[in-house]
Amino acid sequence: MATVQEKIALMHAKKEHIQQGGGQKRIDKQHSQGKMTARERIEKLFDENTFVELDMFMKHRCTNFGQDQKDLPGEGVITGYGTIDGRLVYAFAQDFTVEGGSLGEKHAHKIWKVMDLSMKMGAPCIGINDSGGARIQEAVDALSGYAGIFYRNTAASGVVPQISVIMGPCAGGAVYSPAITDF
Repeated sequence: MATVQEKIALMHAKKEHIQQGGGQKRIDKQHSQGKMTARERIEKLFDENTFVELDMFMKHRCTNFGQDQKDLPGEGVITGYGTIDGRLVYAFAQDFTVEGGSLGEKHAHKIWKVMDLSMKMGAPCIGINDSGGARIQEAVDALSGYAGIFYRNTAASGVVPQISVIMGPCAGGAVYSPAITDF
């Protein structure tokens, strides 16, 4: 049986692994293209030490086409809230270093959560899009994820500011959703 200290050390190791996204090789590739990583974008956006990440340990449940053999840290998206110039803001940043930032079922659920919290709290929601679109291996589950995002885009319209930023080669829902946000 693991001690409390061993469990805490394991949790810290998992957290560090997730914070590396798709790994150093993919991070280096982002940098070589003049792009920041999703974590770097979030860090620059929010007031220092205010961002609270949600659902960092989320994992997909897809077994199609070898997906059950893949480790997708953070499910390819960073979600949470913090302050910008002292104002509460919710945000998500798709991580292109993890499966090309593609959206699967659980990736979408993380985005749904921050969109729902944004509306509940009456705070802006910022989406930083850097995604190849739907994760094809997840088929209908991925497409359903986009349907939930589009629904929330329309429900939030006129309720809270929705701001989208396109930071890479986006496709499919990663451009349809931004097209119906406010800015």
